[in-house]
Formats: sequence, structure tokens, C-alpha cells
Amino acid sequence: MDLSQNTALGTGGGNGMLATPVNDTAAATTVDDPKQNLNQVINSIQKTLGLLHQLYLTVSSFNTASQLPLLQRLNGLVTELDNMVKLSEKCNIQVPMEVLNLIDDGKNPDEFTKDVISSCIAKNQVTKGKTDAFKSLRKHLLEELEQTFPDEVESYREIRAMSSAEAKRLAQAQSSLPNGDVKVKAEH
Repeated sequence: MDLSQNTALGTGGGNGMLATPVNDTAAATTVDDPKQNLNQVINSIQKTLGLLHQLYLTVSSFNTASQLPLLQRLNGLVTELDNMVKLSEKCNIQVPMEVLNLIDDGKNPDEFTKDVISSCIAKNQVTKGKTDAFKSLRKHLLEELEQTFPDEVESYREIRAMSSAEAKRLAQAQSSLPNGDVKVKAEH
């Protein structure tokens, strides 16, 4: 590890001593933004990995003189792990058990995503097939009914058109302002 890596990991010039953080704003900031909370947890994980690496270096070359730096690094690691737990409590991330089982089995969790998407596509195709079948059945029934009962089918179509127009009018009325303007939903 060169001097720039030691500095990036918070060690003071490679002498085995931890640099004292000036101001840890990530831990002190209280933010409700889920993305920022997640980024804070990720940063804490990266910092913990750096501390573990420093601890490894200290332990691998341990002698009685390095006992104080070892204790300081252990304390720093415990502090950062505590910070990570506090930060992670702000994150609401739910991981399906199937993903964890795949990881435990040494498989790629992207397989789970691929399987879920494939399943959704298959279910969507089945649902679309059913919808198309009902549309076809409705069309066929209306054609048959029109041949047998033309007046009733014409009345049905008029009633259907009026109820459709009424539903459309109600939907527009609910989204209009008293002055007649239409409400526009702001896109985020």
C-alpha cells in the first residue's frame, strides 16, 4: 500500500496511527431522503472495509509497540460498525429470501431478477390472452345478438355510449378547477 492509499484510508503517512476525523457530516446529518440514507450506509460500509484492512495490516505485523494502534483501530472499527447500524435503521430495504438463498448457494442474484421478470412476462401474456379472448367473445356475441335482436342491440349501444360519456365527463370534472381549467399532475 502506498502513501496515497494510506491517506485515503485515514492513516497518517503509514505510521500505523489513525487520523482523527475533523468532521463526520455523514453521521451527523439527519436526512429523510432514502437515496442519501443508502449512500451514507454505502459510505459507512466502505469506511468499515478500509478500517478492516488497516486492522489486518496492524495485526499481521503485530508487536508490543503496535498494541496502542491496534486498540485504536479496534475502537474505530467498533465505532464505525455502530454508526453503520444507526444509519441502516433509516433505510427500508427489503431483500427477498430467495435472493439471500441464491447468494448463500454461491449463485448470482441477478438470476432471481431474470426469473421474476420472465415470470411477469409469462403472466402478462396469459392475462393479455384472456383479455383478447373476452374482447373477441364480446364482439362475437354482439354480432350474433345484432342479427337476432337488432333493436335491443342498438339500444344497448346507445346506453353504453351515454354511460361511457358520463364516466368520461365525471373523470374530467374531478380533475377540473372551479374556473374550468384542468388540473395537471406535476411529474417528478
